[in-house]
Amino acid sequence: MDLDSGEPLPEGEIHTYRYGDETPPPQSNMRGGRRMIHVVSVSGGKDSTATYCRAIERGLPFRAVAADTGNEHPATYEAVNTLHIKTGGPKVEWVKADFSRQIEGKRRFIERKWEDHGVPADLVARALAVLHPTGNPFLDLCLWKGRFPSRKAQFCTEELKINPIDLNVTRPLLATGATVISWQGVRAAESEARKHLPPFQRIGGQHTDLPGRLYVFRPLLRVTSVEEVFEISRRHGVDPNPLYGWGLKRVGCFPCINCAKAELALVDSHFPEQIERLDEWERIVSEACKRGHATFFNLVNDPVMQAEWLELEKNGRAIDRFSLEQFGIRRMVEWAKTERGGRQYSLLARDFNTVCNQWGACE
Repeated sequence: MDLDSGEPLPEGEIHTYRYGDETPPPQSNMRGGRRMIHVVSVSGGKDSTATYCRAIERGLPFRAVAADTGNEHPATYEAVNTLHIKTGGPKVEWVKADFSRQIEGKRRFIERKWEDHGVPADLVARALAVLHPTGNPFLDLCLWKGRFPSRKAQFCTEELKINPIDLNVTRPLLATGATVISWQGVRAAESEARKHLPPFQRIGGQHTDLPGRLYVFRPLLRVTSVEEVFEISRRHGVDPNPLYGWGLKRVGCFPCINCAKAELALVDSHFPEQIERLDEWERIVSEACKRGHATFFNLVNDPVMQAEWLELEKNGRAIDRFSLEQFGIRRMVEWAKTERGGRQYSLLARDFNTVCNQWGACE
């Protein structure tokens, strides 16, 4: 099927192009009388930066957008904000999630229901005291949820990146009847889940109320080496995000809930202020949690800490004996520095079929 023909693509139909391994969508910003608008998602990581540069090589206008999670290192903000200066491409537009409505709804629910559900009055008072929007999307999301994201509840990518871009950029464009091509920095070599993604596909089901059409294009899908990714950016005058130079593998969110054990030790060694921030966030979110505690990383990451927790649960003391000193970020950092007889588990085995894997929004 010819993309320039103006015919609609069937839902889910896969189309492969070649640009080295693949080429961009057609060299036209009109298709069948519709405006075709290309939108590149940028995170400050290596893959999204290379995707932005590939879009420049296409030679036609595009928009670039980044979602401010509130959990980024200053170097990442700098990398995104100077991208247009270094390359001559479009300035990256920032969007940000707002959870004020959800937090207000949770306040009303707590006032009406928590004591009826057996939550002690002092926990209710503490939750109401902290449940006010801070303006930081990551922290506000966790206040609303009463917990931090985790491997099995990885709501951060969707709530902090995909949804704000959809609400502020994609939906308004689709409402005009435009065809939107969303460029995503995803590489098949990075995980089993990504290996099975198509280079180009129609996305249906989410925007049936709007006249436009949405497609996803993954121009880096068949790029196999990290060095090739960096080289795409270098030929446009863009050096890697300096966080990579410190040995970090992931730079979108800092730290990411999926970071490896060694990366957490690096963060503490070189950027202790980030650990201090997470320590404070754990204390704030714990106040908004019905259980009275919330930790940035899952306890099961450290087998020793997990055993201590299971012992408390076994004796019925988990709630009243929980402390962030024993189970919080500071303790997890200490674990990240140890070897513990071969029990060196990553905080996440990276090969899970998560929203992050499918959209590459954090890299």
